Amino acid sequence: MTKTLVFGHQNPDTDTIASAVSAAYFLNKAYQVDTEAAALGTPNAETEYALNYFKLEAPRVIEQADTEEVVLVDHNEASQSVANLADVTVAGVYDHHKINFTSAAPLWFINKPLGSVATLLYYEYKDAGIEIPAKIAGLMLSAIISDTLLLKSPTTTSADKPALEGLAKIAGLDDYEAYGLEMLKAGTDLSTKSAKDLIDGDAKSFELAGQTVRIGQVNTVDVNDVFARRDEIAAAIETELAEDGYSTFVFVVTNILDSDSDILVLGENQDKVAAAFGVTLTDGRASLPGVVSRKKQVVPPLTTAFEG
Repeated sequence: MTKTLVFGHQNPDTDTIASAVSAAYFLNKAYQVDTEAAALGTPNAETEYALNYFKLEAPRVIEQADTEEVVLVDHNEASQSVANLADVTVAGVYDHHKINFTSAAPLWFINKPLGSVATLLYYEYKDAGIEIPAKIAGLMLSAIISDTLLLKSPTTTSADKPALEGLAKIAGLDDYEAYGLEMLKAGTDLSTKSAKDLIDGDAKSFELAGQTVRIGQVNTVDVNDVFARRDEIAAAIETELAEDGYSTFVFVVTNILDSDSDILVLGENQDKVAAAFGVTLTDGRASLPGVVSRKKQVVPPLTTAFEG
């Protein structure tokens, strides 16, 4: 039987890594698929915290899929996926983002607007009657905490808290709130990261009205600490705009304690970005009170501004 690779998007976050690991295990147990979890990049500091806490190894990092069949998690857009996606067969997708996917053949495509893909997979396990190993449950609950900012993000749904509580019970974690805060804080230490690390660490590309818009995001406990490095960050963004063909770069800096963000916008279409959020950009910067979710609060208004 040919092995099936299971992986998430480039610049993997905690939900991407957790979903690859948990989906690979689920598909093996539910459908006897010979699977391997993989990653399109090394785990970030937040994910490393979760992996170390629950004593799990990070998935193998790949640049190209080296199997004939793959399953995508936490993404469905080719621009966010493995370089040779067009050369392999996508057998399935588990996702919670907007759909920009076409296929010439039937496949399993499960996409639900939940707080995380880990939430979706929790209910897949539950419906199939398959037991989740404690370590994988710990990684899955970490993904829910990460993507919902401890259930405070507007992306949080009524399905996320029961899933988080259920996974915490399986993992033997008595206080998931205390654990979650420490995990989120582990991901906000930006002092040792280069400007390129900051803008690329959690960045995705989106095709909007024929233009490639790059949206990067970092979490912090002090937005001004990040903007103190504005010149350095702007230089790194300008380099990527020139070398990678992005028309616009939107850098989102999110305060996880206040649930607010500031943006730095460089490149073309600054008027469209300003209109999308109803703000005035000053030296490319604006504040977005209450905005924390790229998926729900950043991409949709930008899509409307560019394509509407």
